[in-house]
Amino acid sequence: MNMHWINTLTQYSDQNLLDIETAKKNGRKVVGFYCLYSPMELAVAADAIPLPLCGTRNDPIEAAETVLPRNLCPLIKSSFGFAMTDTCPFFRFSDLIVADTTCDGKKKMFEIMAQYKPLHILQLPQTQNSENALSIWYDEIVAYKKALETHLKVSISDEDIHAAIVLLNEERMARKALMDLGRKNPVPISGMNLIEMMFKIGFLADKRKGIALIKEVVQDINQHPEKQSKQNGPRLLLTGVPVGLGSHKVVQIVEQAGASVVAFESCSGYKQAFLVEEEGEPLMALAKQYLTTPCSVMSPNNNRLDLLDEMIQGFAVDGVIDLTWQACHTYNVEAYQIQKFVQEKFGLPYLHLESDYSEADTEQLRVRIEAFLEMLH
Repeated sequence: MNMHWINTLTQYSDQNLLDIETAKKNGRKVVGFYCLYSPMELAVAADAIPLPLCGTRNDPIEAAETVLPRNLCPLIKSSFGFAMTDTCPFFRFSDLIVADTTCDGKKKMFEIMAQYKPLHILQLPQTQNSENALSIWYDEIVAYKKALETHLKVSISDEDIHAAIVLLNEERMARKALMDLGRKNPVPISGMNLIEMMFKIGFLADKRKGIALIKEVVQDINQHPEKQSKQNGPRLLLTGVPVGLGSHKVVQIVEQAGASVVAFESCSGYKQAFLVEEEGEPLMALAKQYLTTPCSVMSPNNNRLDLLDEMIQGFAVDGVIDLTWQACHTYNVEAYQIQKFVQEKFGLPYLHLESDYSEADTEQLRVRIEAFLEMLH
């Protein structure tokens, strides 16, 4: 990616904290989020600033382990560690945290986190396919709206929700256009650049500023391909758990070895590439769309296979790496089905990696990844 855009993004990120502080002083509220299942639209409709919360770095895990078990997912420990050490400014800014029962470790951790901030917990159904799953989830969305109105002392109208749906649909389509650059061959943007941009823009308080920046980057890359650094190595799809700055070591190792991560099938990647229906009753539209999120917490999780099917073909990948964080049992168990699907349907090389946020296994990962890439030549 052109260094101009990296520098612009860094300037935006530096200014962003000041913008949020100013907004807070002027009475604006902030709502923090941990998961893709929790619709940010309702926070936007309440005229609050929605922020994804920190949970991708190893730094606070040691502190978290004084309270939480060591044999717990690093994402959970990192999220809690940032809260208990007060080292995530976005957590500090938040007036309310919206959390969810996506796994047993998270939901029990949130019980302890509630001593640091007010939390509202969304109770997820365990399946997307039963007759009453949508009804249960719709009731949760209604309760979430009421909690926002009560805690933030606002009234949220259907018109407010509709406007928020339109805005966040625009943001998701801008993000999709950015991720879809990976469909080009040679790919004009590295996986590490894509992670950095997606990650940092997610924290911007001004959604329209973030949308405009993404659109400018995509337009510039499409109109001036000669200015881009071209990635010509094997094309890989990374599936499994979310990655961000601080938990990016697998992506970095892959690209240092000469391959390109051209697609991310995760809730920090292409799982965000959806549209909420803009017609009809807005809360039901939110419930229907968000319930389809293809997370391994759902049983069965056929939507993930459908998404992988489209992505493997659309991004023309040469192989698939499936990343699981240690103690993430749902993704770890599901890896068996993903390997079978990738190898039997597409005949592609598949590598399953299990790791955490530390650097302790970096060289071991490098050996396995380099051996895997040898299969692609």
